[in-house]
Parts: sequence; structure tokens; C-alpha cells
Amino acid sequence: MPRRTPAPAATLSLLVLALAACGPPQVTSGLAEEDDLTGTLRVWLFDEADRGPKEEVVNRAVAEFEAQYEDVEVDVSYLQVDARSERFTGAFNDPASAPDVAEFGNTDLAAYVEANGFADLTEALATWPEAQDLLPSVLDTATVDGRVYGLPWYTGARALYYRTDVFDELGLAPPRTLTELRDTARRIRAARPELYGIAVGGNYHYALMPFLWAAGGGLAEQRDGTWRATVDSPESRAGVDLFSSLLAPDICPPEQCAMLTGTQSVQVFASGAAAMTIGGDFNRAAVDAGEAAGRYAVVPLPGTEPGTIAPAFAGGNLLGVLGSSRRSTLAREFVQLLGGKEYQREMYAAMGNLPTFADLQRDLADEDPAVRPFVETLRAGTRFVPPTPAWARIDAQAVLPTMVQRVATGESVDSATADAADAMNVAFGS
Repeated sequence: MPRRTPAPAATLSLLVLALAACGPPQVTSGLAEEDDLTGTLRVWLFDEADRGPKEEVVNRAVAEFEAQYEDVEVDVSYLQVDARSERFTGAFNDPASAPDVAEFGNTDLAAYVEANGFADLTEALATWPEAQDLLPSVLDTATVDGRVYGLPWYTGARALYYRTDVFDELGLAPPRTLTELRDTARRIRAARPELYGIAVGGNYHYALMPFLWAAGGGLAEQRDGTWRATVDSPESRAGVDLFSSLLAPDICPPEQCAMLTGTQSVQVFASGAAAMTIGGDFNRAAVDAGEAAGRYAVVPLPGTEPGTIAPAFAGGNLLGVLGSSRRSTLAREFVQLLGGKEYQREMYAAMGNLPTFADLQRDLADEDPAVRPFVETLRAGTRFVPPTPAWARIDAQAVLPTMVQRVATGESVDSATADAADAMNVAFGS
């Protein structure tokens, strides 16, 4: 392939998963004044339990990029997710040690932007042809105060897994509403007491959020530039009440379920011990490796009315250009390549990561019925956590899990949500 002349930075693409939030870095990053078009482009990507398939796709992209730029070498390092806070804090404080391009979780974005860690890609996005096919709700996860700081590299959504053999045995149909979900879970537990009606946990706030949103509630809202918690609104309380009612002896006993995380909830279902769970497209491999393999199906998590889909949390990871990069043009070009449609499609084939482009998602839903419920969920509209560094503190303090666990163990919804709102407002500084 002939060498390509780098385009001006203003005409390049934008860039930047569900990852647990961490404390915001207390740093100030300087912006680079240089923009070299040769040399080594440093890239940080997250490691995987099985890195091989991901690395093969990345290596193909690297080879293509290096063929286009004969005086450029791409150096890719793989970071452990659990060590990301320390590594990024160090990079933001010491530009000499920082990469030019990095993968990071979308829930970490607001804290990294506050630290001036990543470049603003809003203008680049406006002139990148492929960007017009990015799902708006997914692009929101890369946006802070109306500015885009990354390219959603992949996204994820959760839907309702259910045991087809149990439903057939009991003459049940997939629930059409969240209330029907609770009632169906209760019927299953009564008929098959060795099973949980649904496996969900008090530490599974990504399963809680759709209940709040479907009921018309939310986590927080911005008023005059200040965030205020809304988990104590009447609508949010209705959602909390309904979700917490699943953690009951006649569905999923709180002594076993109150502390379950999302991963543990899926593991319970995969082991054959539950008739339903709320899981992501990224959980399919784990379920297929368990006792439930071949005996389950997936439908979108229903809303409060028949025919509606509960808004799901938009998980996923982003690709971003470091604000301190001395090769910002090359960095944006590489993000455009690795995060573009061709390699997002290849990453789905290799890792099962759902693309962030609407047209690719439509194609995958047509080709693979198993992915269709998740694509339908994404099309119906997703939501995200408040894009503020305070969310990292709220997450680290387990405010939402504590709220659910208190309700599940007998405390009133009003009291638990009021205390949660107070804790959130302290974090917001409001």
C-alpha cells in the first residue's frame, strides 16, 4: 500500500468499556505543542483473559498502519484493567511516560477529562464520514459537557436470559413487563423451589438501573451546572422497590443474593441454579460453558408496559488520544483505523464485542439471531451514568448497592433512597 500523506488534524477522526469506576486522578496534564509525523506511536490497550484473538486483530491494524507510514512504528502495550488507575495517573503526571493512544472504560471518562488527560475530538468527529453511523446514545458515553473525547470502540447491553426448558415445563412465556418478570420469577420458585426464580444481586447496580429508568426515574440531573441526585424521586423509588422485590425468599433469597455481583448472578444462571438472569452479550460464552448451555434463550429486558424495552446501561470501552501526545495527527489516524468499521467488525468476530455503528449492528442482527436481543436493546435507547468525576466516588462508596441491600433486608424504600441521595449529593458537592 502506498504511503499516505497525513491529513490535517482538524480533518481526522475521533476516537476512544464496563468497567468498575475508580477514583479520579488528582493531576494536571500539559498539552503538547509538537506534532511529529515520524517515530514511535505508543498505544495502550487493555489485556484480556485470552488476549490472543484481540492481539491478532490489533496486529493486523498495526501492520496496515505501518505500511501507510514508512517512518512510523507502532508500539502496543497491554495493561491489566485493575492497574489502570495507577498507570493513567502516572501518564497524566508525566507526559514522557504517556502513550499517544489508549483504551479506557467509558465510566472513567469524566475523571480523565477533569485531569486534562485526553484530547477533545469534537471537531474531528464532525468531518469523519463514518461518524454519522455511530449510535447517538453510545456516543453520549464519550461526551462530557457537550465535547467528545473518544471513539466508542465497542459497546455492551444487558438483556433477559431465561431457561427455555423450565418455561416450557411450567407453560410460561417470557415476561412482557418488569412486573410480569417478578411474578413469573415467583411462580417458578414456587413450582421449582430448588431454583432461584431469577438470579440478581444487591451488588449488581447495572441490573438495577433499567428498573429506575423504565419507571421514569433516574440517578441524577444537572441543575444550573450542579448535579443533584434523583434516586429519591417517586419514579425512582418505584423502580428501586420493584428491583429490590426480586431479592426475596420466594424469588432470590437475600441471604444468598443480596451480595451477588453481576458476574456472580450470571454464574448462578450458567450453573443451572436459576431460571432467569440479567446478562450482557459479553456473558454468552460463560453461559454456553455452563449447565444452562443449549437450554436458554435471550429477550430484551421489558419495560413497564407490554411491547416496551427497559433502557439499558451503555457499557463499553473507548479509544482516546492523550492530550500530551507529540504525535496527535498519527494518533488520531490510528484511532480512526483501529476504531473504524472494518476493524470493529473484525473485533466482533474475534472477541464478540458489539460494534458501535448502527449499520454494523443491523448486519450482525440479521446474520446472528443470538445477538439480536442485544441489538434491539441498543436500538431502543440506552442510558449512562452522570458524566462527572464525582461518579467515581459514588461508585467506589457502593452507594447504590448499599441502598438496594438495605431495602432487601427490610428497610423502607423512602429511607434507603433518601440516604443514598444524600451521599450522592455530598459527592457531587451540592
